[in-house]
Amino acid sequence: MEEQRGNPEAEYDEGPPASRVREDDLEPHAGLRYVARLFKVLSLLLVLLMIAELIIGFSQQGGAAVGTLLIEATRLIVFAGFLWGVGDIALMLIESNHDLRATRILVGRINGKLQAKDIEGR
Repeated sequence: MEEQRGNPEAEYDEGPPASRVREDDLEPHAGLRYVARLFKVLSLLLVLLMIAELIIGFSQQGGAAVGTLLIEATRLIVFAGFLWGVGDIALMLIESNHDLRATRILVGRINGKLQAKDIEGR
């Protein structure tokens, strides 16, 4: 692909003209996907930590630890939910960026066609 950079026709994908997109118009979002996965994994780790804390608390102190364990479990569940939500927001940002990019490409194509018709009409 590097040797074909100067050729405009080589920059387009295969397919019908309405669906061709230059490779430069597509942008990878690997970093944002990594952050989303990281937040979701951290969320799952917090849930596992909560389960381990409950097991250890009940085995060491029995029923006397119910109040403390309930407060800690609630705190960990809320924070795990927050991390999971942040991961989903990161994925939503990726999807909205794809939509925005597609809209920008399509508006550019419409603009090009309108300019071409304007030149032909003169």
